[in-house]
Amino acid sequence: MEKKTTFTIRPCTWVYLFLMAFTLVTYLIGQMGFSGLEVSLFVLLLALIKGHLVGSYFMGLGQLRGFWRWPVSIWLLIPGALIGIAFYLAT
Repeated sequence: MEKKTTFTIRPCTWVYLFLMAFTLVTYLIGQMGFSGLEVSLFVLLLALIKGHLVGSYFMGLGQLRGFWRWPVSIWLLIPGALIGIAFYLAT
């Protein structure tokens, strides 16, 4: 009897591919010389999303509930918000 195997990509592989794509996008934005408040906030948003994905999938915080899931999220949100406000006030 022939055993049929199916090829599936694990979630952490998808996350890794997204991280690579986000990194490529930010690199291309820098190389093309785009600037402005919207571009800066977009790059900051990508960095925050990347940090959240790393925390959830590669640090294992996505499986936790309660207090231990919050420190990394707060650590990303507070500096991200302060940097975003600083960019906004600078214009």
